[in-house]
Amino acid sequence: MNKKSISSRKLVTAAMLGAITIVLSLTPLGLIPLGFINATTMHIPVIIGAIAEGPVVGALVGLIFGVSSLLNALLRNPSPVSFVFYNPLISVLPRVLIGITSYYAYKACQNIGDKKLKNLSKILWIAISIGLIYLLYKNITEGKSLLNIIFVIILLAVVIGLFMYSRKSKKDFPIAIGAFVGSMTNTILVLGGIYLIYAESYVKTLGLPMDNARSAILGVTITSGIPEAILSVILSTAVIKALKSTRR
Repeated sequence: MNKKSISSRKLVTAAMLGAITIVLSLTPLGLIPLGFINATTMHIPVIIGAIAEGPVVGALVGLIFGVSSLLNALLRNPSPVSFVFYNPLISVLPRVLIGITSYYAYKACQNIGDKKLKNLSKILWIAISIGLIYLLYKNITEGKSLLNIIFVIILLAVVIGLFMYSRKSKKDFPIAIGAFVGSMTNTILVLGGIYLIYAESYVKTLGLPMDNARSAILGVTITSGIPEAILSVILSTAVIKALKSTRR
């Protein structure tokens, strides 16, 4: 494959993933109901682009995500705290950096030995499976909606499939780490930016005292950021492995 065709493929991939990101940001498809939170999926195309095609594609898709987030806040004003996304340092920059951090985290993990990578992949999928089984149990016993339960079952089925495949593949763990780092980049930089620039306005809008700003934002980081990172690990790994298998 010559350089021109590779470059064309990357541009097409960036455009396609960018379009998917816009669709996710404008429709309910951008949120997956897990029972205790609605986890966002809007950053996942950025991670997929970065790991599958490199940091430039990841950054381009991230730029599309960031600009769509900025325009969404300006034109649709979907929530009382949308004003924080008027600032490109919060709405755009973190989304561009998702593509860079996820790619380099992925590349760094590829230096680990093959046998260790396979073992780490198995441990990863077993741990996530246990967490999803517990979440499924909680959703059923607490009477959550059928949609919540179905989504968790689907995720569990995907993870079991990835676990079975990990017995002959060493590539899962680097992808998973790249996805986790990329997702947490988005969470930490967006919420960190809100805290540093808009803490007082943010908590006042939410009806909270200023003393609770740090704990409120940290709480969102933990309760939403980590589950969303795990969701990113599952979906990004499944999609990237499928993409790579079609290119063999």
